[in-house]
Amino acid sequence: MKEVKNVIICGLGAVGTAFAVKILNTRPETLKILVDEARLERYKAEPRIFNGKALNFQYITPDKLDYKADLILLAVKYKTLDEAIYNIKNFVKSDTIILSLLNGVTSECKIAQNYGWDKLLLSYFIGHSSMRSGNNITHDGIATIVFGAKEHNAISQNNINLVKTYLASVNINYQNPQDMNRALWLKFMLNTACNQLSAILGMTFGEMLVNNEFMELAKNVMKEVELCAKAEGIQAADTMIDEVIQHMQTMIPDGKTSMLQDIEAGRETEVENFAGTIITLGKKYNIPTPYNKIIKQMIDTIYLKAHPERYLEKDYQTLP
Repeated sequence: MKEVKNVIICGLGAVGTAFAVKILNTRPETLKILVDEARLERYKAEPRIFNGKALNFQYITPDKLDYKADLILLAVKYKTLDEAIYNIKNFVKSDTIILSLLNGVTSECKIAQNYGWDKLLLSYFIGHSSMRSGNNITHDGIATIVFGAKEHNAISQNNINLVKTYLASVNINYQNPQDMNRALWLKFMLNTACNQLSAILGMTFGEMLVNNEFMELAKNVMKEVELCAKAEGIQAADTMIDEVIQHMQTMIPDGKTSMLQDIEAGRETEVENFAGTIITLGKKYNIPTPYNKIIKQMIDTIYLKAHPERYLEKDYQTLP
């Protein structure tokens, strides 16, 4: 592949839509949105509305066989990752590049099990908080894709260059850290502390930063992430907490985390992707993770209070 020409975005939540709009406004002929038949009918009847403007995308369904993607952006929630991995299979060719914009540190491993590490670059999204209410998304346009190689080699460097060129052509901001593994864990630490605690306590970024008790609690949560990062071989893990706190200070003070918005809307959260991952790694490396265990139980409890019908479902019969 000499140039990225065909792009698929899977997921039209706040993150996927923010980047899809950039492409729609610059090179719309390169973009298709992957949806199942049910979502296709819904989006046709009620298009996504972004900052007050209805969006008209070119959609493609998973059964199509006559289209191959140069670049695939996965912007789904963790719960639907397996479905997304299956749905992109007809569009993956030998040199397709896949970026997973999901939170957490595990999605790329799942994708690589199906399509190989040669097609994957580690990646995540950073930006100001967006607000989503039903089909309406409000966002100030401040958004960046951070991506890089899990391992540096000729294939990964070529893929990085191709993605850089395409993102620049559609006015999408990007960063390309040299140590992408560490960068991914930094974002994971931020999410594990801020997203989860804000979901329980109902706090904005501004409220978090001026509350000493909150910050002490957040540091304890982040310490568990730090210890797991060290065990996973992440470099300079002992300076990550200070870096995360510095990043928190750049967030919009009245901004709400995505998990707090999920709780307020009664949606299922990404707690399994955050606390669940740390609990699993803690067991693997014999690292105590009491804060994340309590957080997971509290968020599960909050969700089940809003959805009592789910008490009988298998996933919620036994807490860890």
